[in-house]
Amino acid sequence: MSAQHAVAAEVRLYDKLFLREDMNSIDDDFKNHLNPDSLQVLSKVYAEPELKNAKLGEHFQFLRMGYFVLDPDSKDGKLVFNRTVTLRDSK
Repeated sequence: MSAQHAVAAEVRLYDKLFLREDMNSIDDDFKNHLNPDSLQVLSKVYAEPELKNAKLGEHFQFLRMGYFVLDPDSKDGKLVFNRTVTLRDSK
């Protein structure tokens, strides 16, 4: 697919919220253990033109990225997709 035929979209990549697996073992404020990379927003990605017809609740696999769902923030021709599952988790 060429960029000239693609549609622009925003993609939100979610990761684990906390840096530690066992939050019961901490002795300080939980906010000190938040993962600063728990949300990455890719504001301009190029997607298949057919995705402009996506409906809320529909799921899609983006190659090498994971599975995504259309976000309710999508409106006025602006597509927003949230990653729900990665293809492989190294953790």
